[in-house]
Amino acid sequence: AGALAGAASRTVVSPLERLKIILQVQGASAQYNGVWQGLKKMWREEGFKGYMRGNGINVLRIAPYSAVQFSSYELFKGTLKSEDGSIDTPRRLLAGSLAGICSVVSTYPLDLVRSRLSVESASLGMREGRTDGKSTGIVRMTLRVMKEEGGVKALYRGLVPTSAGVAPYVAFNFASYELLKLQISGLDPQHRPPNTFEKLVCGGVAGGISQTLTYPADLLRRRMQMVGLKSQALGYQYQGAWDAVFTIIRNEGIRGLYKGIWPNLLKCFPAMSVSFAVRRQSLPHFPALPRDRP
Repeated sequence: AGALAGAASRTVVSPLERLKIILQVQGASAQYNGVWQGLKKMWREEGFKGYMRGNGINVLRIAPYSAVQFSSYELFKGTLKSEDGSIDTPRRLLAGSLAGICSVVSTYPLDLVRSRLSVESASLGMREGRTDGKSTGIVRMTLRVMKEEGGVKALYRGLVPTSAGVAPYVAFNFASYELLKLQISGLDPQHRPPNTFEKLVCGGVAGGISQTLTYPADLLRRRMQMVGLKSQALGYQYQGAWDAVFTIIRNEGIRGLYKGIWPNLLKCFPAMSVSFAVRRQSLPHFPALPRDRP
């Protein structure tokens, strides 16, 4: 049910997700300006396929990502439990952060290839003379990165800053979600716990808060994934994560660290709503799953 919900939610917001990546990595030419103009340009030049570019591999990534995340979370949670079997909030956050890092590491090559596929057919100078708008397949793109950019290790470019951003994201998301639930319970005269819809709203708001606070790490990940690319427009030549941060601030200002944040925020609630709806519809087919979670 979780995999189905994740696949559906990612597909629905695929145009916004792809636009976010394009805005994050485009150079000074800025051919994509804003959400509406960017979506219109994408449709005009590539049609519906342009909206779905890179979504296939993103959907394929869900199953292993979720499996590793949940299994490793249970493993770390069991390891960090106190002698009486309880686990406090700091240890729960630590378990969540470690599980997030494990899931990122295990599926990172798929994420890098997705980024490359997302920008390949965009009007960003990557196509090197190609004007047909056709996209390379997943396997061919993977082999190209390995062949032209240094073998298997090229598929893990940007992994360190990505992993470093997982812990604060988990912490902010967990803390804001719990705080919002407490606020909603406090507004109820009988102090009843939030219902399913209220939990959904809390999840969407918490996701928006945590993504905004840790967004520079996400942008840094995309920029590092473009390092080594044979393109004048996108072939960033950062010497490392810190060099990338200072270069972005020097050339683009602090705002450069937040390029693409609007489509990222706009997809929070649609993705959460679709995921919730699909999961609820799928639950009858998975009777062993808990039904009280949003």
